Amino acid sequence: MVTAAQQSGSAIDGTRTFPKNFLWGSATASYQIEGAAAEDGRTPSIWDTYARTPGRVRNGDTGDIATDHYHRWREDVALMAELGLGAYRFSLAWPRIQPTGRGPAVQKGLDFYRRLTDELLEKGIQPVATLYHWDLPQELEDAGGWPERATAERFAEYAAIAADALGDRVKTWTTLNEPWCSAFLGYGSGVHAPGRTDPVAALRAAHHLNLAHGLAVQAVRDRTPAGTQCSVTLNIHHVRPLTTREADVDAARRIDALANRVFTGPMLQGAYPEDLFKDTAPLTDWSFVADGDLERIHQPLDFLGVNYYTPTLVSETDGSGTHNSDGHGNSPHSPWPAADKVSFHQPPGTTTAMGWAVDATGLYDLLRRLSQDFPRLPLVITENGAAFDDYADPEGRVNDPARIAYVRDHLAAVHRAIADGSDVRGYFLWSLLDNFEWAHGYSKRFGAVYVDYPTGTRIPKASARWYAEVARTGVLPGA
Repeated sequence: MVTAAQQSGSAIDGTRTFPKNFLWGSATASYQIEGAAAEDGRTPSIWDTYARTPGRVRNGDTGDIATDHYHRWREDVALMAELGLGAYRFSLAWPRIQPTGRGPAVQKGLDFYRRLTDELLEKGIQPVATLYHWDLPQELEDAGGWPERATAERFAEYAAIAADALGDRVKTWTTLNEPWCSAFLGYGSGVHAPGRTDPVAALRAAHHLNLAHGLAVQAVRDRTPAGTQCSVTLNIHHVRPLTTREADVDAARRIDALANRVFTGPMLQGAYPEDLFKDTAPLTDWSFVADGDLERIHQPLDFLGVNYYTPTLVSETDGSGTHNSDGHGNSPHSPWPAADKVSFHQPPGTTTAMGWAVDATGLYDLLRRLSQDFPRLPLVITENGAAFDDYADPEGRVNDPARIAYVRDHLAAVHRAIADGSDVRGYFLWSLLDNFEWAHGYSKRFGAVYVDYPTGTRIPKASARWYAEVARTGVLPGA
């Protein structure tokens, strides 16, 4: 058997060839692109409520219209086909399918995803469906949200509905996207929906998101044909200590537990890390972890989805500093429970429009670590990309050389990791379209395709054409 590492190679001119079966795609999220916020039975999600709350989102922007993908989906699939994408990772909007988070589905909502999936398949594009990208039905939040066990149980019922409706078309499923953001930005720092600021609620939410993942995997496997792939996508933080001092190394350990091992432990190993329990003991005894939960969470996966943008740099402090420099928004409340003595630092180097340091070595190091920690689990880069201040010139062109450089360097890091033995199966560029960038509103552009928001016009950027050629050939040109 020829391994991915044996298939990949580098030429003397600096070009790099990826394995022949490497999957090239792009990704989006429902609330960020769909719009149609009140059409065909859809009810508010926590992001609708959050965005409509004054002061929460820059410029008062909402996802009410977004990029109007709900009406322009056929045009967007045609763009994907034009760009030669082999796969499209999209998320289902829970409140579009099951508006209250309970009971029967709304068929019009399911029909939208049926049509989208059929069109993708007709164009030869593999659909990769994510069940949850942060748009919890508001009624479930009103009943307690992710800190409550019942929300995980409702999620399993929703997963079953989605699998019954789409399981004959969708062969690759992702349960959750970045549950760290849902738990710790949504319930800890409050910079994401629902905007709560309770560290214990954040830890409870993390556990119930873990439980929701395990129950959803079971539901999907029970209702789909053999060979269906199940995964989860985590924004694994590549945490580096500021110095080699023991205190800084321990600060990195503490954040690694809260950022990464709180999910990889139960999901991939069947246990929470003991140091996490010890670190958070002043806040909670974790009695919300019920008997049997870890067995329900620890389900076999076909691959792990990895989202990476920038590394995390930390040190030990006296507890008097702020947490605003961790790259996750400005809030007086920390997203890091019981980590008051950890300080976050801006990594060196150039930055994107988000203020995030550009450092592809972090992606390489992260992939190698994951391969060592979970050697039999394939990896897929499910999000990687950058926001820059793009604009259309008078001729209607959008040139974005900084994005091309960012993606090229990160793909080079992926190629190097494969050559060194990491089993990386694919790469999904974030994002297909400029879109609603959460609390930043429409002020940040991540898309390979430029969107003129007043008209909805789509313009593929130079990076889209460049990425299309890499995807077509499987060859990454040298710098």
